[in-house]
Amino acid sequence: MMWKATKKNFKNIPALFKDPYFIAATLFAAWMIFFDEDNVMNQYRLHAQLRDLHEKKSFYLQQIATTNKAYSELTSNPQSQEKFAREHYWMKKDNEDVFVIVDNQSKN
Repeated sequence: MMWKATKKNFKNIPALFKDPYFIAATLFAAWMIFFDEDNVMNQYRLHAQLRDLHEKKSFYLQQIATTNKAYSELTSNPQSQEKFAREHYWMKKDNEDVFVIVDNQSKN
């Protein structure tokens, strides 16, 4: 009796859902989307990580270009060498004094 009810319900299912290729394709798609090592969430995370790495790469390439420009300016221009030495290393000429003023109010 139960078999007849099951057989009757099985006949009501559309032919597409009874096709073994459709069932296999559906199971394969579900496996790839949810359970596989390279599922959709991992692919999205990897894509976001790749996008961040590309942004960092462009930032660092821009920094390299700026640094190379400053380096070429320093190696070719004696005035820029003197300016750099005075600003960064507090160098001075023999006949001058350097006074460093520290602002204590900015530490509050």
